[in-house]
Amino acid sequence: MLRYALWTLRARRAGFVGAFLALCCAAALVTACGGLLETGLRGEIRTERYGAAPVVVAADQNVHHEQRKGDKVKHKAKPVAERAWLPPGTAETIAAVDGVGAVLPEVTFPAALVGVGGGPESLGHAWSSAALTPFVIGEGRAPEARGEIVVDGGLARRGGIGVGDVVTVQATDAPAEYTVVGVAEGAVTEQAAVFFAEDEARRLAGHDGRDTVVGVVPVDGVPAEELAGRLGEALAGTTALVHTGGERGEVEFLDAAQARVRLVSMGGAIGGTGLLVAVLVVVGTLALATRQRHRELALLRAVAATPRQVRRLIGREALVVGAVAGVLGAFAGQPLGGLIHRRFTELGAVPETLAPVRSVFPAVAAVVATLLAAWLAARLAARRAARIRPVEALAESAADVRGPAPGRLLAGGLVLVGGVVLLVVLSALRTEPAATPVTYLAVLVLCVAVALLGPVLARVAFAALGAPLRLSRVSGHLAAHHASAGATRLAAVITPLTLLVAMAAVIVFGQTTLGAAAEREARDGVVADAVVTSTGLGVPGAAADRLRAEPGVAGVTEVLRTQVRTPGLDRYRAEGVTPGPGLAGTLDLGVTAGSMAELDEGSVAVGELVADHHGLRPGDTFPLVLGDNTPVELTVVAVYERRLGFGELILDQGLVAAHVDNPLAEAVLVSGVDHDRLTAAVGEFPGLTVGDGGAFADRVAAGRRADAEVAFLGMGLVLAFTTIAAVNTLAMATADRAREFALLRLIGTSRRQVLRMLRLESLTVAATAVLLGTGIALATLAALSAGMTGRVAPAVAPTGYALLVAAVVGLTLLATAIPARMALRAVTTGVN
Repeated sequence: MLRYALWTLRARRAGFVGAFLALCCAAALVTACGGLLETGLRGEIRTERYGAAPVVVAADQNVHHEQRKGDKVKHKAKPVAERAWLPPGTAETIAAVDGVGAVLPEVTFPAALVGVGGGPESLGHAWSSAALTPFVIGEGRAPEARGEIVVDGGLARRGGIGVGDVVTVQATDAPAEYTVVGVAEGAVTEQAAVFFAEDEARRLAGHDGRDTVVGVVPVDGVPAEELAGRLGEALAGTTALVHTGGERGEVEFLDAAQARVRLVSMGGAIGGTGLLVAVLVVVGTLALATRQRHRELALLRAVAATPRQVRRLIGREALVVGAVAGVLGAFAGQPLGGLIHRRFTELGAVPETLAPVRSVFPAVAAVVATLLAAWLAARLAARRAARIRPVEALAESAADVRGPAPGRLLAGGLVLVGGVVLLVVLSALRTEPAATPVTYLAVLVLCVAVALLGPVLARVAFAALGAPLRLSRVSGHLAAHHASAGATRLAAVITPLTLLVAMAAVIVFGQTTLGAAAEREARDGVVADAVVTSTGLGVPGAAADRLRAEPGVAGVTEVLRTQVRTPGLDRYRAEGVTPGPGLAGTLDLGVTAGSMAELDEGSVAVGELVADHHGLRPGDTFPLVLGDNTPVELTVVAVYERRLGFGELILDQGLVAAHVDNPLAEAVLVSGVDHDRLTAAVGEFPGLTVGDGGAFADRVAAGRRADAEVAFLGMGLVLAFTTIAAVNTLAMATADRAREFALLRLIGTSRRQVLRMLRLESLTVAATAVLLGTGIALATLAALSAGMTGRVAPAVAPTGYALLVAAVVGLTLLATAIPARMALRAVTTGVN
């Protein structure tokens, strides 16, 4: 059977090109996504700042939770969003451990030179920790007084700064002038360093003299791992953890550690979705190729081939195609994975310090997955061909006149019901991480229903569209007749086009739906007359105090964003706002219970989602873990509805500022004074701008767009794969109609009429796919909108939708016209 399978593959190479391309693209996509997944699991984060310290001690960056089920205890840990600081006295405990040679306490905080743009993030440190890299003075001297700094060489060159220059530095306080007394050189490329005198660095860092990390250099002859063990014993029972080797990078670059989690999630989601799409597309492709071989398979059945032998033949053909396609696709997936990683890095989703991991595991997994997909697709596609009875074989070899099997219709109905159930579930999901995978799964399931019910849907659509087609005398009549007669064949073409329309619409307009809802809530919720924002690190508290002192100001609210967790590891977006009587004049959160007037450092306002999930109401106690891993217990004072625009939790701004890396406000909302007076009031603070109330909503929308770019890149790969598969299926279906075109030419139909017939038929197919895909997309977006926003309001941009439809119609016409012209060129006066 294998020998015959190889023979048929050689004889029918063109018939298997479609399946080969689809499987090859799937293997490349799975390999690329597997690389992302492996990088997230095993990628090493390169250290820079702590390169000269073999051992680094840092606070635990995870919230821990134990889940008990009977006698079993399951431990879970999730990272916090901000940097956790070491307990007081950690450096002294470390210094007392035998084998410690040098102890280098470090504080890290935002510090940017005003007017020096571009380049990596700029961070402030005390000069006493310069040896961690090490940094050495290349010009000048070390800072000694409060008003002196040393800048690293890269930052000095970018800003044209030299020793003796006076610069303005924006750190965690109001901007201040400092004299550059030295330029230091160190091996850092992904960050810039500004060094202060010890006391000034401690003042700007805050946190009551606590350290960010402590670098440890062992005495000569003591291995780093051995010293790490001793330090672990000495620090047992505290939140301090000991790191060596590649672990130091995770301490230095917290965003890289969080990016690893993101890569695991994205790699699994994209690869899994791509594989499901591959199975759906390849089933249709192999079904079309099998249908084109009815004469051959019918003859096999006529000469006593059993259904099992027919299935084995088709299955082994698919496995051979899958093996070759899998290997070639795995090779192609390696550079594709590198390209995706670089693009994620450019978008800021993955830091430069997280290097991609290269191994054979993703390629092997891709080949295995491709073989399984090919085998499954072949089993599904071969069901009808294997059921041909020998007595029907010759009739089947002439034309496929049978309708869809009852089992297929039953399966299609059941899958459709499953899709509807998923839509109902989606309409009840109110968090984006939970809703996103269900959204794409619902699209795929509904498209599977379209594939199973395709012949029936195609006949209904062609019957409805046949009347306008017949308005064109010859070509229109031919197109209507051929579309109706070939409904089963064209159904295989409609499915990938429907998937393309539905997937593209959901990917694009799912983001716009959530973005529009968040922007709308932000615009409705900000009732301030003006919004002060910054082009730098943020709006300092001194600027907010200046605005409060301005005559006529009714309210000034500082807004600061963070993320918090519950002890059960739930993560929520939170905003810190300035409490007090002026809050009502700047912010309207849509409070449904309680009052925002009672907000203070010991309380919290919760969105309706959090209130429902945790059963909270005003007066209840809500335990939380703040961004720097500090546990608190807060009293609920209000429940509000505008969570998309302002986060799930509202905390006191002072409480949030004390537990984040950057305490500067993202925006300051002001009511009661015109813009000109506000602009004059903050004129001494560089980088501040005054806008109307919509400026806050604009920043919310900008943040959503940045997140959407990452989502578009990831799911855009699946979309590109779907596009290739759709074009490929169209070309296969058209190229196989050479005999039909020859017959039309023999009865007097001109070449121009045949091409016009194909154009009309293609437009009919495209219109059917657009209608089905749009229906699936609208149903999915409506369910997503209902769950996430509480109202059915999909945000579909007319221009974007028109471009999508135009692209699908154009692809359909192009993928049909090229093989049709080639087939017509080969047509002679006889029928082969």
